[in-house]
Amino acid sequence: MKNDLINRIQSGNATIGVVGIGYVGLPLALRFAETGFKVIGFDVDAAKAETIASRQSYFSHIAHERIGQAVDNGFVVTADMAMSGKVDAIIICVPTPLGKHQEPDLSFVTGTMDALVPYLRKGQLISLESTTYPGTTEEEIVPRIQARGLIVGEDVFVVYSPEREDPGNKSFNTQTIPKVVGGQSEACLAVGKLLYESVIDSVVPVSSTRTAEMTKLLENIHRAV
Repeated sequence: MKNDLINRIQSGNATIGVVGIGYVGLPLALRFAETGFKVIGFDVDAAKAETIASRQSYFSHIAHERIGQAVDNGFVVTADMAMSGKVDAIIICVPTPLGKHQEPDLSFVTGTMDALVPYLRKGQLISLESTTYPGTTEEEIVPRIQARGLIVGEDVFVVYSPEREDPGNKSFNTQTIPKVVGGQSEACLAVGKLLYESVIDSVVPVSSTRTAEMTKLLENIHRAV
């Protein structure tokens, strides 16, 4: 499974699925499309699918022309999660807002996984990018995959690669902002690193998903301070 997936990524024949076509997910989806990959976006907001289909952007910093070019390359957005069974890599970019007591709300993450699980298959990579606490991938993502009867690291590959944006900084974009990635196993890391290296200039591998999750918290704390 690993070698087949690696070959599909290296040849550019892999289909990429991005769940959550918002501030983080849309630029990432466009970057994959611009590199030649077929991309399917997933979002519960039907208006986003309609806007993309009409070759329009719903963010002021993303030109309509980029959307049109991506659509020409096969980029589509849908709310039908059954389509996730057709993709080789699933990248989850859904929100993780804080609750009333400043606790992390993982309902979007867990809800997304519950919607994806019926369609998961062997030979897929699942990457979580949503900002969260160390242990989320291991405690929330992996068990749901295992419940499907899939072996992580053999049948499917799981990584955490925190979303990274640098608002207002015109010197950096999705391609040039360094990307951290941590895998649930060495095989997971190898596949995840290869995927992101196909569209990001600098990919920084770390020892585990927990380490990758912690780097995001440290970056956010640094920015906040």
